[in-house]
Amino acid sequence: MRRLVLWSLLLLLPLVVSCSPSPRAAVAHGCADAEAACLQGKATVVMSTSRGEITIEVDGDAAPLTAGNFVDLVRRGTYDGTMFHRVVREPVPFVVQGGDPQSSDRSVPLSQLGIGNFVDPSTGLARMIPLELSFTGEDAPRYGRVSNNPSELQDLRLTHERGAVAMARSQEPDSASAQFYIALRPLPELDGRYAVFGRVVNGLELVDTIEQGDRIQTARLKD
Repeated sequence: MRRLVLWSLLLLLPLVVSCSPSPRAAVAHGCADAEAACLQGKATVVMSTSRGEITIEVDGDAAPLTAGNFVDLVRRGTYDGTMFHRVVREPVPFVVQGGDPQSSDRSVPLSQLGIGNFVDPSTGLARMIPLELSFTGEDAPRYGRVSNNPSELQDLRLTHERGAVAMARSQEPDSASAQFYIALRPLPELDGRYAVFGRVVNGLELVDTIEQGDRIQTARLKD
């Protein structure tokens, strides 16, 4: 067990996104000042990948700001042509990570991927969103604060179950932008540290086959 925990801590590293040199917009701390509209209710996103189709249910009830950001990027076509640039399965299954906007440019080497953020073309500024966590019994999500309290974590509305979709970020809680990951197994060690905003509801067996270098061909909202 101790060995498995140690490997899990080491594997946290692929979720860290290096800071982009792009100037940043002010970080929203709730739906009232978010750049993208927060999502109410649920939405369905279909990703056509080089391995087949993945269907993601995005949960705006539990993660309205994070889900709204993701849906906005899907509508903009931000993920079209981007690469799954990190896939970690050894020594134990961990995550499939993608969504770096600069990975749609095939001239960018793999070694430079993992630092890209969404840059709003209307402002030239990178859009960053805060860590968003929702707890049962609370009226609104908490923003910008990691939770390590076991009694709190048992009340998280969205957890890192197998197939969970969450935002990658740097060590700063308010540094997520466009990159996301899919959990290949339950990852309770990430709960309270990263914002889950949805789950794969169809095609999880396909996610298990994704390799580094595979691409998202298109991502679209399902009517």
